[in-house]
Amino acid sequence: MIETPLELIESTIRKVEEYLKEISSDYISFNNGSFAITYGSSQIMIIVRPFTDKDSCVEVIANVVTGAEITNDLMRFLLRKNAELHFGAFGLLFDDTITFHHSITGTNLDKNELETSISAVAIISDYYDDEIVSVAGGKRATDISYEDFS
Repeated sequence: MIETPLELIESTIRKVEEYLKEISSDYISFNNGSFAITYGSSQIMIIVRPFTDKDSCVEVIANVVTGAEITNDLMRFLLRKNAELHFGAFGLLFDDTITFHHSITGTNLDKNELETSISAVAIISDYYDDEIVSVAGGKRATDISYEDFS
């Protein structure tokens, strides 16, 4: 198994945080290579992960809808959108939360590339959350309150 050197991952984490400071001072660092940022009405997670022995990966993820009724029609809709969209793809978590994510390599990451990825994920998730809720129910990320977890 190929492993990404720790120095490469740490370098990517520093670069991501530096760019996030320029993009928005209102980000959260979890001090483990994960960050959160509010972009419009979307909550975006940025996670630095291992990739190859020469590169790291930066994943940009939004939870789009939680609690939707996952039907064959909804899955078909999401798969068709995956084929149409230029950036990223819809996914389904273990608890049936619908996500949208985009991944980019980290070694040569620049600010524009990170900002474009964050923006694309935010815009697409914000657009499709209403459409998904209207046909499959559930809650958008912005509709979830802390009481929903208690």
